[in-house]
Amino acid sequence: MLVDTGANVTLLRTDLAQKLMEQLIYTAPNISLKTTTGEKTEIRGKLDASIEYGSRKFHHRIHVADITDPCILGLDFLQKFNFTVDLEKNEIRTGGEEISLFSASVQHSKSCAILVKNRTIILARSECLIQGVPEVSSQFRYAVIDLPSQVSQKCVQVAATLVDLEREAIPVRVLNLNNKPKILDKGAVIATYETVVDIVAHPQEFSGAQHLPSTLENLEGLNEEQRIAIRKLLKEFQNLFSTWDADVSHCNMTQHRINTGDHPPIKQYPRRLPLAKKDETERLVKEMVDNGIIEESSGPWASPIVLVTKKDGSTRFCGDYTKLNEITKKDSYPLPRTEDTLDALSGSQWFMTLDLKSGYWQVEI
Repeated sequence: MLVDTGANVTLLRTDLAQKLMEQLIYTAPNISLKTTTGEKTEIRGKLDASIEYGSRKFHHRIHVADITDPCILGLDFLQKFNFTVDLEKNEIRTGGEEISLFSASVQHSKSCAILVKNRTIILARSECLIQGVPEVSSQFRYAVIDLPSQVSQKCVQVAATLVDLEREAIPVRVLNLNNKPKILDKGAVIATYETVVDIVAHPQEFSGAQHLPSTLENLEGLNEEQRIAIRKLLKEFQNLFSTWDADVSHCNMTQHRINTGDHPPIKQYPRRLPLAKKDETERLVKEMVDNGIIEESSGPWASPIVLVTKKDGSTRFCGDYTKLNEITKKDSYPLPRTEDTLDALSGSQWFMTLDLKSGYWQVEI
């Protein structure tokens, strides 16, 4: 429960109001609240409820709205029941009773460290899931882990994740961007976390006709139990699949860098395009800009474009980086031997292939 002297009215979150047995008084649809950011939030209705605070119960009419906090005690409640807020003593008083408050900025937003549970070696330019433990115990169950500032300078990145602090070990996904293995000693600080006071679940509606229709129907060779398991798995991770041509995601954990050493910039003039292709070129460029794939820029480097007709008759927009490739310092990443890869599949019965949607567009450069 949040005590907010800046809120004019007391608010209750919509999903909690629906669980109460009290009669909801619906308001006119044109009544709304204005938040501190200037946005408007619609009022769903009003509710006559009993609010238990400390050892006393208070009967008050509260407003129901789509808010993040479960309940916000506003100025109307505080004034009606003669509450006094004492920030110096960090307490609220009414009727001779003193109730302690906590400061979100001091206790719940304070970053705590996550330590490496066991000594771990992360190979060069790779990622792994390591086990971590909180440095101090927390009264809350959930937390969001993030990257500490001192680690970011060592070519190591940590994925921001919602974790359960009651687990024996906290899974931390770590990426080593260095060209050398990274050793994480036991007890080293690998991440920080901030506790989560409340989790609001917004279930995503799924439409089988809109997402993965052909994949869900074409499941030949499976029995009914296996079909149900596959459908459930695909529906759970449906947001990972592209549903139209412009639906291209991207990885923000790293950025690709083209190493040209000390070579001066290469600037090539654009090639002439057929008049019949100019409108198509402008359309493709606009689509890439609108979808966040490319952005306008200025610099000393320039390469011409090439339009390639695909088998289905559509146009593939390409860049001719022949001159750039000639001066680029290559990284050597030998592929594993085919025999070793096939041997690793020994005993497996089910196989799956995944094809990235416009994979080169998914890594920032």
